Amino acid sequence: MRTKMRIMGFNAEAVKPLNEGAAAELGAELLGEAIIFVTACSCLLIEYRRQQAQRHRKELERRASWDALRDEMGHLALALEALQAQVQATPAKGTLEELRKELREVRAQLQADPDPDQLPEPLED
Repeated sequence: MRTKMRIMGFNAEAVKPLNEGAAAELGAELLGEAIIFVTACSCLLIEYRRQQAQRHRKELERRASWDALRDEMGHLALALEALQAQVQATPAKGTLEELRKELREVRAQLQADPDPDQLPEPLED
């Protein structure tokens, strides 16, 4: 009874002693409440740690996903640079058409005049 009065904030010295049956009943009630309180606190603590672990796992997954996207973006940037270099290395369509036209002209001249002395000079770069 003194413990109960102290918890409630009363002066525990002024409490009359209880008989044995009432003391046992109050003690059992206090013990039951303490067990329920400890069990509830344990459940709260376990749930808090579970949620914390789940949040940590999701954060790791998010970071892994972000890193994978960043790596993929780097690979795509390298592929884009390679394709741009390849496109720049190929002759332009207009240049290619000009070379084809010159080739036709040379073929036409060769077919029209088979004399080797009158062959056109090779093209220089």
